[in-house]
Amino acid sequence: MSTVARVKRISIPQIRNRKGAEPLVCLTAYTTQMARRLDPHVDLLLVGDSLGMVVYGFDSTLPVTLDMMIAHGAAVMRGAEHACVIVDLPFGSYQESPEQAFRSAARIMAETGASGVKLEGGAEMAETVRFLTQRCIPVCGHVGLMPQAVNVAGGFKATGRSEEEARQVMRDAQAVAEAGAFAVVLEGTLEPVAAEITAALPVPTIGIGASAACDGQILVSEDVFGLFSDFTPRFVKRYADLGGQISQAAEAYAQDVRARRFPGREHCFLPKGASRTGS
Repeated sequence: MSTVARVKRISIPQIRNRKGAEPLVCLTAYTTQMARRLDPHVDLLLVGDSLGMVVYGFDSTLPVTLDMMIAHGAAVMRGAEHACVIVDLPFGSYQESPEQAFRSAARIMAETGASGVKLEGGAEMAETVRFLTQRCIPVCGHVGLMPQAVNVAGGFKATGRSEEEARQVMRDAQAVAEAGAFAVVLEGTLEPVAAEITAALPVPTIGIGASAACDGQILVSEDVFGLFSDFTPRFVKRYADLGGQISQAAEAYAQDVRARRFPGREHCFLPKGASRTGS
């Protein structure tokens, strides 16, 4: 019998109980290998519908399908042992009705093994959040700048700039929290508004472009590591330039192949007894 102890995964109640405590560390992941690299260092991995832009090259998150989210969610679960894994409900998979949302969320939970789902929307989605949580599906809310509403908003714009916008974001955050969300993502929200919402909510706020006042932070991993160079939001801090390193490595590889420096004898399968250093 194996004596190797299994790592205990961070649970939804543990995430919820971090309100006002040590900040939650969250990043996105879409693949098994990325999940393995991030897992020891984060509390929560989000399989975000941002994969539509980062992985598939779409202009927005709107073309992402439920099947895409399930495939990537399952891949991340194969690479994560420690972090709580949450999967986005993509556009069109939950807005029609609470029943539609339940069917979509139930598929994600059953086919990926993830701990919960995230959905965008405020007061108008409170009934859906309540419907899901009452049926044993943990929900993370998402208010403020909502990428799935990019066409209504007229682009990716920060919110909370006017008193009415600030009040609306507060109402939205409170509505989904009261409906049972275990945490709420605040995206693109002005710092004073994010701080006020964080102080008012009984559950953790997870900021992305919403200041250090939040109970945790999340960023798109490819932005953090310099792997997505099309556009870098102002709220992102790059901790590496892996994209540049990949380009340099590809250039060096191409030069070696064209000059017949690669593969060398040390990379080849040779007859028994043949020298790997000889000519």
